[in-house]
This record gives sequence, C-alpha cells and structure tokens, in this order.
Amino acid sequence: MTLDEVEQLVTTAGEPKYRARQILHWAHARGADSFDQMRDLPLRLREYLKQHLKVGGARASRCIRSSDGTRKLLVRLADGEEIESVIIPTEKRVTLCMSSQVGCAMACEFCATARMGLHRNLSAAEMLSQIHVARRELSQGEELTNFVFMGMGEPLANYPRLVRTLTIMTSEWGMGISPRRITVSTVGLVPMMERLLAEVQVNLAVSLHATTNELRDRLAPINKRYPLEVLLAACGNLPIRRRARITFEYVMIAGVNDSIADAKRLAKLLAPLRAKVNLIFYNPFAGCAFETSSRAAVEAFQAILKNANLTATIRESRGLDIAAACGQLYAEQRASA
Repeated sequence: MTLDEVEQLVTTAGEPKYRARQILHWAHARGADSFDQMRDLPLRLREYLKQHLKVGGARASRCIRSSDGTRKLLVRLADGEEIESVIIPTEKRVTLCMSSQVGCAMACEFCATARMGLHRNLSAAEMLSQIHVARRELSQGEELTNFVFMGMGEPLANYPRLVRTLTIMTSEWGMGISPRRITVSTVGLVPMMERLLAEVQVNLAVSLHATTNELRDRLAPINKRYPLEVLLAACGNLPIRRRARITFEYVMIAGVNDSIADAKRLAKLLAPLRAKVNLIFYNPFAGCAFETSSRAAVEAFQAILKNANLTATIRESRGLDIAAACGQLYAEQRASA
C-alpha cells in the first residue's frame, strides 16, 4: 500500500494521519512480521489493522549458499507458488536480483525460466517481500545496496505492479532506496520503456543478445514484434538522466552470437546511443542446447567493443555450484518433488 492508501485507512479507523508513516516505517524499515510488533501504535489500531490488512508472511523455502558467497533463495508465496531471488555479494556492493512474475511468457530460447511459461504476475507485496526475505539471510555487517529486476519474469509485462513496487522502494515513507541503485531489465517491450523512465528514474537494462533480426527472432521472440531497428530507435529517444547510459545485456553463447562479426555489428548498432554493454557468460542448464563462450572469445569480443569507444564489462559468473541462473533452482525443486 502507498502512503495515501494507509492514511485513508487510519483515518477511517479514527486515528490521525501520522500513524500511516509509523505503520509503513515498521513494515519497510524494520521488517515487522506482525502488527503486534508495532509497539508505538495504540492497541485499538493494531487490532483494527489485523482485521483489515496482512503484513509479512513470505519465507525462503530454500536458501543455498555458493562457495563465492552468492545465495539463491526460493521464496514460497501464499498460494504455494515459488519464485527465485539471488543475493550477490561483491567487494563493494551486495546486489539482490529480484523476480517480477512466476515464470515468464517471453519464451527466450536460452532461459530456464522460459521453460515454465507464465503462471501469473507478482503483486507489489510479493515483489517487496523478496527484499525482506533476503535481509533475513544476510550475514552480520552485510547490507543490500543494489537491486536488479533480472530474475524470473519480464518486469514491464507486469507494469502497474512494478511501478507500485518501485514507488514504495524509492519513497522516503517506504524503503528510501535511491533510484540510481535500482535497475529494471527488459527483453524489449518498447511501449513501456519510455513510460517507465518518465514515471520512475531508475536505471534501464535491455537484454539484446543478438545483432541480427534473424538470430534475435530465435533467441528472444519478442523481436518479431519489436525488431532491432524499432528497439534501438526507442532506446535513442528514452528520457535518461544526464550522464546516464542504457545498459545492454549480451549473453555470450558459443558459436551462436560470439563471433568477431557479431562484435563489429554490435559496435555499429550501439554507436549512436549512450550505451554500455554487459557481456555475460552463459549459464547452461539441463536440457539446453547451448554452451557458454570461452573466456578468450568473450575477451576478444570485449576488445572490439572497447576499440569502438564503447564501455564493455564482463560480468563474471556467480553461483555456478548452486544453480544460480534464473529458473534453475525452481526447475530443480519441482523435478525432485
């Protein structure tokens, strides 16, 4: 719920509006699991809240820790569905990778989540619950610093609930997270991209993965609706912050999209844009037909982009020993069940 909605509720309960901020502080800053924990609220209000609202509730049904410190969480929802979140610690930050849907309808050929199909959208409460669940799994001294919607689902296909979630995450009455620490990844839902950045000033990442329409039609079928020329033209018109850039994610798949010719085409496609590229080692899963590119191939690809004056970073694989790629732990759990 937003501040306005909670204010309306407490006013109906006969309490002053400032109680709404107290409630939201308990929920988001202090992670309260019950209204009884909200000790500075009058007992009568707490009883009223119990009758009309729910707080907390989501739990990790599994938490698997990698040797590199990555933690993969399987979060069980009230209806028995499960989603994945990943805590990714590095030297300077601790990033939480969040899901926006149970499953996904985008049917990207290289993605484990795509094998599930779309079960349903997540509510704002369910998306936010991943942050609370992750905080319980942090080690002493750890703090979540960055948040990426790169888990299960296409965030922009769940747009109204995503924006509500981002509003609560970034508002001072909510979680108070800087929008610059939040990244939303999309496979390329063009109409929603500009709308998102007009409403919430978060970072945008575009999953590209191919330099020709023929290949992208295969890897990411949404390309048949919004082909590369349409997608990249839209990226050029996005209202991004001054000095900000759009991140293009490029999963490196051996013998598919990792050639020198691919690198040169990518450099040419992105030359007119304020862009940076994340080169990602492909994380294979059971039943997939692809293999990850060699490090030599990835570094050669990166060198070509850098020589074209593009910022290109290599995202090192994390959590390989715990099925940390999106959709893998869910599939593993269902197979064993």
